Amino acid sequence: MTTSPAVWCSGLRKQYRKHVAVDGVSFTVGRGEILGLLGPNGAGKTSVIKILLGLVRQDAGDVLLLGRPGRDPKARARVGYLPELFRYQPWLAAAEVLDLHVRLAGADVPQHERRECLAAVGLADRAGDRVGGFSKGMQQRLGLAVALVARPELVVLDEPTSALDPLGRADVRDLLLALKARQVAVLLNSHLIGEVERVCDRVVILDRGKVAASGTLAELLGGRELRLRLDGVDARAQARMAADGALTCDGNLYTVTLPDDRDGLVPKLVADLVGLGVRVHAVEPARMSLEDRLLDILRSEH
Repeated sequence: MTTSPAVWCSGLRKQYRKHVAVDGVSFTVGRGEILGLLGPNGAGKTSVIKILLGLVRQDAGDVLLLGRPGRDPKARARVGYLPELFRYQPWLAAAEVLDLHVRLAGADVPQHERRECLAAVGLADRAGDRVGGFSKGMQQRLGLAVALVARPELVVLDEPTSALDPLGRADVRDLLLALKARQVAVLLNSHLIGEVERVCDRVVILDRGKVAASGTLAELLGGRELRLRLDGVDARAQARMAADGALTCDGNLYTVTLPDDRDGLVPKLVADLVGLGVRVHAVEPARMSLEDRLLDILRSEH
């Protein structure tokens, strides 16, 4: 029996008065997959998330969470959520905030797991401190703990690193990869494209409420470019480089567009060139960044 995806949505549409915020959005998030949701301000990302979680009722379309209808309380009880705008009671200690959300979720989470959850986000030493004295970054870490404490099967994070310093962002990356290893699905909405590129298996790009592009990073970014500065290149060496992909030449700078990221392809090419008597001065692998690809897609849509 095939396991249902963590998220399945089809044909989502939402209109606020004359403004269509979400227009025919469809995608899935597999179990143990990290999917990045990208797009400019006003693209409909947060509206889509709120529809998925039942916080906003769509005008059209269907949602399944963990194989159940999106509005089914049994499905939503297995989802952890960190909203972009969050507020916690300033008079409560961090541990008390976690206790409150465990009760709200109706989950049976022992105290040692709650302590481990705070430790996972770097707040082990602040469990007894009042939230009102926390910085925004510390409150964001607490929000991550709240999203994770009830052992969710799906975690939805809306700008989870916006208030964090570089060390905090690295901690969140490690946390997301740990969730993936436990087969927890993650839907990540972030303006920090570099973070998305580092951790996401697939990306959905929204623009003006529609899906402008989607796919794996390899599908969206295409093949890699390999730039080589060489001397002593003859016809045999050119033929060898052309065998791996499209070849261009500018003086002693050769660029090979490689079709994929297969392990060992670049070292083998360089070894073969050296074997043909070519002098290799520099090898520079490169590929279009996700930010560049995003800008290309958005410009083509306007």
